[in-house]
Amino acid sequence: MALDPIQWFPGHMAKTRRLIAECLSQVDIVLELLDARIPRSSKNPEILKLTVGKPKLTLLNKASLADPFSNDAWISYYAKTENEALLIDCVTGEGIAKIGDAVRGILADKIARNEAKGMAGRRLSAMIVGIPNVGKSSLINRLAGGRRAKVENRPGVTTSKQWVTTSIGLSLLDTPGVLWPKFDEKSVGENLALTGAIRDGILDVETLAMTLCEKLTALCPALFLSRYKLSQDETEGRDGYDLLETVGRKRGFLVAGGEVNMRRTAEMLLDEFRSATIGRISLEKPTGRTEGGDTGVC
Repeated sequence: MALDPIQWFPGHMAKTRRLIAECLSQVDIVLELLDARIPRSSKNPEILKLTVGKPKLTLLNKASLADPFSNDAWISYYAKTENEALLIDCVTGEGIAKIGDAVRGILADKIARNEAKGMAGRRLSAMIVGIPNVGKSSLINRLAGGRRAKVENRPGVTTSKQWVTTSIGLSLLDTPGVLWPKFDEKSVGENLALTGAIRDGILDVETLAMTLCEKLTALCPALFLSRYKLSQDETEGRDGYDLLETVGRKRGFLVAGGEVNMRRTAEMLLDEFRSATIGRISLEKPTGRTEGGDTGVC
């Protein structure tokens, strides 16, 4: 699958890079929002370079959709190797209440310096960065206690910067979600597309769903078989096309002549994966680029 996001977001990365560079000096900390199902693939290396040297808190969003064992593994990984990380979910509210204390802990020295200068209680500021559709606007609305930012379940909704005041003593700067010009690994582009960071209209959803079928049979076969009432004999040794066709036939998604409506089947499969209807599935864990099977759930 050839995925080259520079064709779909012309000039967007350059604009966002300028915005981040211009505003970085105005904030005390960077909140990097990642997708808990794909923490590695959803980490924009360009943003990492732009924000180097700035205090950072990593927020693994959509945690309720990800495999809980993989979630724990990622938190342990970050504790040992990188900056502090929290599991959150902007839909369920999981972990949101911990953000304020985590930010103040990271900025404890700065807060102490402010108090020494007679600026106790000075409002802190943070920049939220992340890829499209990772939940930045939803996080802002959670922290602000209302709908302050436009929210839709599709990538590319936020197109300019906006400041929002919250009830946790933090001013938030939202930035547009953006992908980077080139993926070093094919699996990164696939994972971003599967989780909805890339618009479905840009890709062939049937090809994407075939890729998903192959990943599910490799990573969490029990969940896949159970959800679609498949036997091991019906999936073993099958490629993505055969697997998708089998799922469509099981669901009765047939057209004239008894052929499977592959488009309808593909859209259903992607929707059920993204909503965790199939189960809580992570496509990545710290021990491998796109692993996720031996997690205790799959």
